[in-house]
Amino acid sequence: MTHVFDEAIAVTALDDGSGFRATTHPAYDNMVGPFGGITAATVVGALRSHPDALGEPLALTINYAAPVANGTWDLRTTIVKTNRTNQHWTFTIEQEGQTVSTGSAVFGVNRDTWSDTEAVRPSAPPPESVPAVDFPDFVAWARNYDKRFVVGGLDAKSDDSTSTLWLRDLPQRPLDYPALTAMADAFFPRVFLRHGTFMPAGTISLTTYFHATPDELAAQGSKPVLATARGARFAGGHFDQYGQLWGDDVLLATTTQLVYFKNPPPRPEPRLTQ
Repeated sequence: MTHVFDEAIAVTALDDGSGFRATTHPAYDNMVGPFGGITAATVVGALRSHPDALGEPLALTINYAAPVANGTWDLRTTIVKTNRTNQHWTFTIEQEGQTVSTGSAVFGVNRDTWSDTEAVRPSAPPPESVPAVDFPDFVAWARNYDKRFVVGGLDAKSDDSTSTLWLRDLPQRPLDYPALTAMADAFFPRVFLRHGTFMPAGTISLTTYFHATPDELAAQGSKPVLATARGARFAGGHFDQYGQLWGDDVLLATTTQLVYFKNPPPRPEPRLTQ
């Protein structure tokens, strides 16, 4: 039986060889259009399937110029340069004659070199000791994840925008590069946490750096990923947020994004009754 995630990221090659065709999946609907993470994951999966792809993804940037509408969309891809150990791509997402997203990707070959990790994994209790939570029904994509917040859940206003949670595909699915890509966008906008409420907001640009090797992903399997994110500055209708995805003691990916937001509508003043 095919996992719903694999159904959502499925593509077919275009007859003219210029890229791939994808179709949005209702299981990954968001408040406006599909979940941005599933669109990014579809791009990664498609590029990996290209016969000329070199190695595995190292970096992906996707700029959401306009919402993707429900239905089919075309991914137009270009290999800009292939070197001995890395390969550079550009791409556009087109729908109904309009470009709705642009982006770039870097693929490469993992080499045996000196390594070290300076980032520090957040402390967290075992995932089974943290209760799972649900998001409101209108956030359909979130139902595809088991979410266990250690700190920074959507239950209170906070002066600290940090969220740390255990995250896993639901139903369980072995982690791979497309799934890791989607998880990098699974953090709700940090401005929600600062205000303690949902607000109009959407990702403008999302970048993910893939640190995990294929062997490290295989070792992770379907175990929960420890995900953490926080914002740096909120101003002028935009903010950034930075995230890390950990598997055991291995830093699997880091991510940053620029998010657009509007102030929440003012709450009506209470009326006095006589």
